[in-house]
Amino acid sequence: MVDSRRILTAELLSIGTEITVGETRDTNAGELARSLTGLGVSVTRIQAVPDDLGVVTAAFAAALERADLVVSTGGLGPTPDDLTRESIAAVAGEEPAVDPDLETWLRRLWSRRGMPFPEMNLKQAWLIPSATALPNDNGTAPGWWVDRPDGRILVALPGPPREMRPIWTDQVVSRLRERGAGTDTAHRTFRLAGIGESQLADLLGEELLRETNPIVATYARADAVDVRVSATGGDGPRSAAALADEAARHVLGIIGPYVWAEGDTTWAEAIGEALEARGWTLACVEVGTGGSLAALVGDRPWLVFTESLAPDAPGASAHADTNTDTDKDADARIEGTDAEAVPGLEALARRAMAVGGADVGVAVRARPRGDDTAVSVVVVRPDGVHRERRLVFLGGANGRSRSALTAAAIVLAQVRGR
Repeated sequence: MVDSRRILTAELLSIGTEITVGETRDTNAGELARSLTGLGVSVTRIQAVPDDLGVVTAAFAAALERADLVVSTGGLGPTPDDLTRESIAAVAGEEPAVDPDLETWLRRLWSRRGMPFPEMNLKQAWLIPSATALPNDNGTAPGWWVDRPDGRILVALPGPPREMRPIWTDQVVSRLRERGAGTDTAHRTFRLAGIGESQLADLLGEELLRETNPIVATYARADAVDVRVSATGGDGPRSAAALADEAARHVLGIIGPYVWAEGDTTWAEAIGEALEARGWTLACVEVGTGGSLAALVGDRPWLVFTESLAPDAPGASAHADTNTDTDKDADARIEGTDAEAVPGLEALARRAMAVGGADVGVAVRARPRGDDTAVSVVVVRPDGVHRERRLVFLGGANGRSRSALTAAAIVLAQVRGR
């Protein structure tokens, strides 16, 4: 008999020595944490453990003492070092046995390819009495759903994301919802550019950032600084959505000038949406950025031409800026937003437009300036030209990446007509 229990907390276990030694990057935990948070389940711990029976068993046992739900990824392969099933069986105090239906399914996978069945794979047909198999349409390792007598749940998923993701999305999430997992939660996320996290925190103020419901938090991402407003309902007459919306309006009133998108929107998505709204395409040429802007937006149908030039390449030097920023007032000008004309970059942008047949052209030049990076951007639109220079934090690869983010923000603003 399984007790009824609300699933409010979860822990995630990433199993595999390849993770703990750094040979494989664990992306599963982040995906699962985001999904569970969306369900209103609080993820209280994420840990990676090696392929060691004692370590994995202890990790499962400890997690089941603390959380309502434990989700593991990895360790469901056929080899002796795949120990997730053995560890769960040890924690449950149950003996695994071959399930006839799973064995038939497994053997059929090999027979239809005309190959002999490796008996080693038979362990992938194991089940314990408290486990239900989660079919895997993209591999040979079924997952496990295990109901514990106290109402806690253990879910074991295969490690490869192409196998883990469909099992979680198509089978596990619906079962968790049926069990009433989570609480009434709501959140809003604003994506910002042109401001650092410390400046942002100062702008929002300590009092706002210390509120507990709704919670306002800042996060420095690789491509932006995010502000997340999250709320929980159930403590009063107002829903989580109402609490989050009210707080979001207040926050937006403070940070509005820096917001370029909401949710998990990427730069490519935001720029693409703005271009498509006007029926425009984009051509891009970069000097000294290592192609960072093109890499940021990726392969998109609206990006019809890209070119990356080294600073001393003939194509770049032939269109060198007429102002070399050598006079004493250069630093003051470069930090402004209305920089002087950069005719060399404009020529590059127009050539890129002509080659690609684009409606909008952007040219970006990044150059070292002390320990930081000076970035010049020219955007040529059908109705005019915008020129801007910025000084971005850090040099080298970091400076090139920040140059691309700066250029993306300028392009987005110009395509939107701001």
